[in-house]
Amino acid sequence: MNSFALADCSTIEAALSQLKDGAIVKAGGVDLLDRMKNGTDTPARLVNIRNISELRGIHPTGNGGAGGLTIGALTTLAEVADAPAVRSHYTVLADACGHAATPHIRNMATLGGNLLQQLQCWYYRSADFQCLRKGKDICYAFSGLNQYHAIMDYGGCPSVAPSSGAVALLALDASVELASAAKGKRTVAIRDFYLQPDSNPHSFHVMAADELLTAVHIPRPATGTRSAYQKYGEKESHDWAIADAGILLEMDGNLCRRAVVAMGAASPVVRRSHEAEAALTGKPITPETARAAGQASMTGAMPLSMNAYKVQLFPVAIYRTILLAAGQMDRDPSATG
Repeated sequence: MNSFALADCSTIEAALSQLKDGAIVKAGGVDLLDRMKNGTDTPARLVNIRNISELRGIHPTGNGGAGGLTIGALTTLAEVADAPAVRSHYTVLADACGHAATPHIRNMATLGGNLLQQLQCWYYRSADFQCLRKGKDICYAFSGLNQYHAIMDYGGCPSVAPSSGAVALLALDASVELASAAKGKRTVAIRDFYLQPDSNPHSFHVMAADELLTAVHIPRPATGTRSAYQKYGEKESHDWAIADAGILLEMDGNLCRRAVVAMGAASPVVRRSHEAEAALTGKPITPETARAAGQASMTGAMPLSMNAYKVQLFPVAIYRTILLAAGQMDRDPSATG
């Protein structure tokens, strides 16, 4: 690990003033310290925001929470998962945060940090490989070990979106608040926050170097909404998902008037399957419609040499998570986390 200076900040303004000359923000530090140890990141300065109290907490917006929730970026995954306000109306997010990694990590890792994780591709993470994401013109995954890589929507880089929180927040139509000393605050929808590698292979999201992710805003779901998230990975593993699904169902009696099927670990950015959503909209939620939605989710899949199993795994994950959201199936014991 390289030598670095540490700027310990207790206010947002102090942190923003330090975001220059290649400085990197440290919150829980779970992902960042791994990247520094393996040489992926070598910052000259770390900006520690862990002690900024105004970046913590879960706050209802509008009259009694009618406008939704605002969650501070430093709120831990454990705090999000355990909050009654989240679990009662935003179950998909509570599930995603509550089944990420291990209990120890969930008590350290923050929601903002989970959203800002970088690629889990082992070629990108290794200092021994200089790949497309590091400014070169080659991706080693196409001809190398690619069993955990993308099966959809990839071009020059088939790395996958690593954030479980982003899957849930995409399903909830959430947005993030970004702050900059020079430009003030702006809000970006989760669906627009992440960048496809073909559009900019050197950036993972639209956040500028002088910006800080300060909060997540989630609109209150419509009456009759049910939701769930499930993550699938290696047996007995607490590692990142190899397939995960976030499902939101707006129900009118036994009919689904609107569905959102969000997927992680399928493509370089979290994605919605509009084909799967169409298979559910206007229909009752049954094992048959859930199975049809799972199959529809694989429209356009292009597996690599070692990950064709995902084309079979995702339909099962989506099928079971739809039925979990609808209250027709218990949580899958084979799901991880």
